[in-house]
Amino acid sequence: MEKGIALEAIKGVEYLYNDPCHTTMKIHDPLKVASTLMGKNIELSDRCCGEAGTFAVSIPDIATQVRYRKQEEIEKGLKTLNSDKVKILTSCPACQQGLARYNDETGIETDYIVVELAKYHLGENWGMEFVEKVQKDGVERVLL
Repeated sequence: MEKGIALEAIKGVEYLYNDPCHTTMKIHDPLKVASTLMGKNIELSDRCCGEAGTFAVSIPDIATQVRYRKQEEIEKGLKTLNSDKVKILTSCPACQQGLARYNDETGIETDYIVVELAKYHLGENWGMEFVEKVQKDGVERVLL
């Protein structure tokens, strides 16, 4: 966001944002960052995703209760946005994994904000192209 990288509002896709319980964004408001980067107003999907690192595997009975409440929030967000295609974005790997668990019940896709930006700026195959370039040229050349 500070470098001016953002998307122009993409038609046909709406977004929710899951701010991790241990938010990685400390200087700027996470919802403002998500909205600025995506080029449109992003709705907050409140509540813990139920993953929390090892929470889901270490205390599954409580995590399931947390997960049920998060699913209610996602469904509320889906009704508010009333769109055929809604993605939920986050900035945390554990949350991304946890949010992916809601796909079967809600149909919502999950991704990182930076991955969504990369897809639209660099193309759908940006990840594989990066790996191929690193394998061919070495990471030092790619990063320079």
